[in-house]
Amino acid sequence: MNKAQLVERMKALPQGQVMVVGDIAIDEMIYGETTRLSREAPVIILEHRRTDILLGGGTNAAHNLAALGAQKVTMVGVSGKDYYCSLLFEAMTRDGVSQDGIVQDETRPTITKSRISGQARQSVMQQIVRIDRESHEPLSSTVEDQLIERIIHLAPHHQAMILSDYNLGVVTPKVIEVCTSLAKQNNMILAVDSHQDLTLFQGATIATPNLPEAEHNLGRPLTTQESVDAGGQELKKRAHLQNLLITRGSEGMSLFDTADQVHHIPVFNKSEVFDVTGAGDTVIATLTLALATGATPLEAAVLGNLAASIVVKKYATAVTSPAEMLDTLAELDAALLKFESKKLAV
Repeated sequence: MNKAQLVERMKALPQGQVMVVGDIAIDEMIYGETTRLSREAPVIILEHRRTDILLGGGTNAAHNLAALGAQKVTMVGVSGKDYYCSLLFEAMTRDGVSQDGIVQDETRPTITKSRISGQARQSVMQQIVRIDRESHEPLSSTVEDQLIERIIHLAPHHQAMILSDYNLGVVTPKVIEVCTSLAKQNNMILAVDSHQDLTLFQGATIATPNLPEAEHNLGRPLTTQESVDAGGQELKKRAHLQNLLITRGSEGMSLFDTADQVHHIPVFNKSEVFDVTGAGDTVIATLTLALATGATPLEAAVLGNLAASIVVKKYATAVTSPAEMLDTLAELDAALLKFESKKLAV
């Protein structure tokens, strides 16, 4: 693979139209300066400096799509009807993500992860505590039906669909069945990033588990290259996936394709990782948009790897842009694009 080939694929990304179905969340990032201890208790006092509201969960995947210049990005999921919902809608508008697929449920909180970080004089900013607001209750049948109505109405207007499943209630068996059927009927790319058993997503175009998730699905560790090869091939067949991409942290990625080949893609910035939060969302957003605009699975996976190599250098959930990707690609050692590929036993 060469750089010119990837540049052409990046130029096509703005033609893509992608819908994300999944768990909606926001990341509330609260920053302050620690100056003294409280008189009320042996705790530090944090003087507030700023609060950032970032799209998280499946909404982070949607934000990544918009940042990459996708022509249309629609988020489908369930929010609460509360203070944090208003912050969610403001952030979606700001970041170019359509709210047409949002169903509001006043019995559930808008999923929010509040991270409070402090900095003392002459020290780096560090997270002090995280507060999660979420519901572990299943969707009511009424809300589930409303969600499915939105999916059925919106899907035909997109080339691809991402199921972004943090196992927080939205990606139910019924939702999976409807999405799988619609993808087949409308010849759509169906990409899966799920914390659930991948056998629930039979026939998907691609799934992107990280290594621990792949090991959990298989019920055994994958500690060697040979075990990754065998395990990935087994998981792809067991879940009847067209393609499987296992993200392996510092070991890069392994793509198992429709031709029963495995391609081992090296990590592009092994010594420069700062924060991996949300990197999986970046990978699936980039590769899905690339697939939707004509890339091969291998080209799409390499672009996903390239995008992830940028966002892990940034703090918290982050996105990248085509300009950043082009600059990073230009500086990339061409030898990293010559990776191992081999045929696996059927």
